[in-house]
Formats: sequence, structure tokens, C-alpha cells
Amino acid sequence: MKDIENRKDIEFLVDEFYKHVVKDDTIGFFFTNVVPVDWAKHMPIMYSFWETLILGNGDYRGNPMLKHISLNRKEKMLPKHFDKWLELWETTIKANFKGENAIKALQKAQQIGGLMKFKVQTT
Repeated sequence: MKDIENRKDIEFLVDEFYKHVVKDDTIGFFFTNVVPVDWAKHMPIMYSFWETLILGNGDYRGNPMLKHISLNRKEKMLPKHFDKWLELWETTIKANFKGENAIKALQKAQQIGGLMKFKVQTT
């Protein structure tokens, strides 16, 4: 198994992750019912977000915290939702990648998930 090395790997990872997310009974409805996602717009943003965090060479310039706080006002996001998100992310990485950047992707997701879980619940 290879490590996450470039934008193509990031795109594959994010695509695989969202294939699981939209089908998931715990969190999929956020993407299909609460805020029907425009995938053509959303995916390049997610590619840039993760490329920036994992490889350090992306061009992401956004505020995901504000997006999730807004989403939480439409539909309460519970700890189980963040836990499932992280579980799906970890499963997707471990099924497809191994190495320093894969570990970094797991660590970044744990940090982000923990911070969002705290901030969204207290806002």
C-alpha cells in the first residue's frame, strides 16, 4: 500500500470517503436532506482542504467551522455524528493508504473532529 503523495491521491481519498458518507445511516442525511450538496462545487473545495492539511501545498482558504455551525442550526449535530465521520475517514484511509501522510491525515481529522465537536456543540 502506498502513502498519500499528491493531489490525485487526495482526490481518490476524498471521493472514496464521500461514497461511504452519503450511504451512511448516521450522517448521510446531512449531505442529502439537510443541505443537499452541490457535489461539483463541494468536492474541489474538499480536495483543496485536505491537500492543504496533508501535503501543505493546497490553496484552501475557507472557514469550515462557520459552515458547520450554520449546519448545526439547521440540524443538531451530535457527538455520534462526529464520531461516525471520523470512523469513516479512518476506515477509508486505512483501506487505501499507509505511511507518514496517511498518519498525518488521521491525526488532522482527529484534531478537526474534536475541535468541531466541541465548538459546534457550544455555539
